Amino acid sequence: MDGHAEALIDLDAVARNVEAMREHVRGTPLMAVVKADGYGHGMVPAARAALAGGAQWLGVVHEHEALALRQAGLTTRVLTLLGAPGAAHEAAIRADVDLTVDAVPLLHEVAAAATRAGRPARVQLKVDTGMARGGATPDRWVALVLAARSAEAAGNITITGIWSHLACADVPGHPSVAAQLARFTDAVRLAEAQGARPEVRHLANTAAALDFPDTWFDLVRPGGAIYGLATIPGGAPDWLRPAMTVRTRLTLVKRVPGGTPVSYGHHYTTQGESTLGLIPLGYAEGIPRTASGVVELLARGKRWRIAGTVCMDLSVLDFGAEPAETGDEVVLFGPGDSGEPTAQQWADALGTVSYEVVTNFAGGIPRTYRGVAYEDSESPGAGLSGAVTGPQA
Repeated sequence: MDGHAEALIDLDAVARNVEAMREHVRGTPLMAVVKADGYGHGMVPAARAALAGGAQWLGVVHEHEALALRQAGLTTRVLTLLGAPGAAHEAAIRADVDLTVDAVPLLHEVAAAATRAGRPARVQLKVDTGMARGGATPDRWVALVLAARSAEAAGNITITGIWSHLACADVPGHPSVAAQLARFTDAVRLAEAQGARPEVRHLANTAAALDFPDTWFDLVRPGGAIYGLATIPGGAPDWLRPAMTVRTRLTLVKRVPGGTPVSYGHHYTTQGESTLGLIPLGYAEGIPRTASGVVELLARGKRWRIAGTVCMDLSVLDFGAEPAETGDEVVLFGPGDSGEPTAQQWADALGTVSYEVVTNFAGGIPRTYRGVAYEDSESPGAGLSGAVTGPQA
């Protein structure tokens, strides 16, 4: 470890997870979603590892993320998953990025940007099939398709895809999955009746890619799965490996008498003479304040709950009568190989999803990488040999 804390990212795990997902979906092309700074794992390193594992597309949310991938030298197909007015459409078009469009005014904006760029925009039309989030609602879908076809005929855009997103694919037996699938199929049929010839039709997120083959179409879009995570009950299957390990060291150890109140609010009191250990991580680095007294960490071969309130940059462990020393390693979560908790177990304890657990640590602590070839901005072409400190983006 360089310093007192790190998020260690296993890029081989990312690559193998992509390979495993490709095998699971029986060769259906795969878009690795690397939004949110690669779910906290680092967007560019995660993208490179996913491509090494055989991903054919990359998915991000914003144009600036797509442009960062291009600036890093990645030339594979990239889709922005959010259609946002006023975004850097012209730059994205020049960089050969596919743009999501889900409203007629946005389509006109993208078409105008394409005119300025001097080339057609790659456009993927998004339909709202029941998520009530992004996407054109059914009553506006026909107008969007007609406007897109008109812009395509004028040479301003190329319709490269039609897609939607599932709301409840991670809830076994939820009737909305079949309902959304039917609406999506109808929307594609309507668009094709108007002359649209999309290159790809896609609906499946991680949960659907794992459990609903009928949703796979021409492309699947796993996000959490490429990092070894899933929001399905029980978490990801064991053939996916968590790629992030967060670890630190005790920065201070002290003996205190029984009845000593610990941390803000004195919500925790030692039961007897105890050894307290301090770690330099709190809610500013990624441990939510709600983890106080709830989540477990691994130290000296055992699991210990956080004692007292999680502070902004510090948390306390109570080792009781057990010994502990300054410098002892503390593992917050990882793949579970050495008995450490997993991000899924943290999520279960906190009543959230593993995706939130790992993205909480995005940018809060240094990341180091090990595994497949990794290039950073300062030494193009360099590969990893063991663990190398990587950039935060």
